[in-house]
This record gives sequence, C-alpha cells and structure tokens, in this order.
Amino acid sequence: MAYKDARKATGLYAAEVQRTKQVTPHMVRVTLVGEDLGALPQRGFDHWFRLFLPSAGEQTDFARLPDRFGIGGYLKYLRTPAGTRPVCRSYTVREHRPELRELDIDFVAHGDTGVAGPWAQKAQPGERVVLLDQGVGFEPAPGTDFHLFAGDESALPAIGGILRDLPRDARGLAVIEVPDAADAQDVEAPDGVEVRWLPRTDPQARAGSLALAEVRAFTPADPATLSAYLVGEQALPTEGRRHLVAHGVPKDRITFIGFWRHGRTS
Repeated sequence: MAYKDARKATGLYAAEVQRTKQVTPHMVRVTLVGEDLGALPQRGFDHWFRLFLPSAGEQTDFARLPDRFGIGGYLKYLRTPAGTRPVCRSYTVREHRPELRELDIDFVAHGDTGVAGPWAQKAQPGERVVLLDQGVGFEPAPGTDFHLFAGDESALPAIGGILRDLPRDARGLAVIEVPDAADAQDVEAPDGVEVRWLPRTDPQARAGSLALAEVRAFTPADPATLSAYLVGEQALPTEGRRHLVAHGVPKDRITFIGFWRHGRTS
C-alpha cells in the first residue's frame, strides 16, 4: 500500500506511552505499548500512520475518531469540538515488536518548536494515544539497479526502516541531513548502499538544503534503472525530483513527498 492508497486504509490502534528516551541531541524515542499493537500489521520499510495525540483541553475525545482518513473521515475528525479533538500528525514506525505489543516512534525535537516534538519530550507513562494505520510509501520501481534516498532529520526513521528491509544485495546511496553530527544513528543498510550523513554546521542553514545540494550533484549512471525516494522539508523532494527528471529519470520511478514546510509548525 503506497501513499496514494492511504485513504483506503482502515484500522485504529489504541496504545499508551511506556517510556521515552533521548536517542540523540535532536531525537526523542517514545515507546508505546498496548494490546492493539500486537495486531497492527508489521509492514516494514517506511510503515507510517496518523498519530492522534492528547489535545490541550482537559479531556481528549478519542472515541469519535474515524477509522479511515479519506474526505469523510477527515470531516468527521473536524466535527469533534476543538477543545477535545486529538492532535493529528503523521509518523513512521521506527521499530515494531508485536510479540511484546510495543512500537517505537522517533520524534525530531527542537525545544518548544512544533507540537509533537514538545509532546514527546514531556510524555509520561500511561498517556493515551491512537494510531491509524496508513501502510507504506516506499515503492521500489521494477528493475531497479540503484537506489537513491535523500532526506532531512524528519525522514531519518523512514529511510532507516527502508535500509533495514532492503534486499541485502541492493546498491545505492542514502543521503541523510541532520542538525548535528551527534544526531547520526546506526542504520542497517546493505553493504552496497553508502550512507552519507550531512550535519548542518551552520545554524542558519535551511533544513534540507545540504541534502538537496547532494541530490543536485548526483548524476544517475543509468536513469532508466534508478529508483529514488526523496522526502523531508518540501523544497528537497520538489527540487530534487526536478533535477532527476531533467537527467532522464522517469517520473514514476521517483517517490517524493514533503513531510513539512519551512515556516510552518503544523
């Protein structure tokens, strides 16, 4: 199931916070636990979901959540009064341990910036959340000889999951931009895939700009057999896709999505 099919997905899964961990300076891992997580499909790769978090109101109404997020489901969600409506964000499974009914989610944390990041930094055991399964977005194009992955820190969990689940004989390049060198994580990449970490040494640099520069410097040896996955701040996938298409890569061989947009916290 790819991004384009996510609106057809159904299935709500209740869970609660079990523990939190500061994985790197700018990444917090929240481990959820719950009976429902034992039944959540283990899709691998960049398995993603809508995450419904507690609202700022006194009591969050999880009971009225839709079991799918098409137009009808989204309107149902919006009809929940704002004071009790759960906050909704999209996240990727970092690790899923169905036998333990556990699931890890990595949150980018920049102090008080945003909504989900600050929540993750302060989350307490027992806090309730709900997940809406949305499948996977990664679709390796048929006949792929070389994979190109590029993303900023928001894409790290997705790219890390894909690298973990790729065939061990896969070849490619993964470019991952992070705020600091200490934010690099161990990833289980095939031997034939180079993982290139790009720390932003300039605090004023725009997130995604270093990864985009690497994509623009990349020239595919055989555009017809390249499979690309470009995700992160909107300029990276948009401009990166434009560069690859200009070098002959067919559009249907490029998965690209803007996880977020510069200047917007939502």
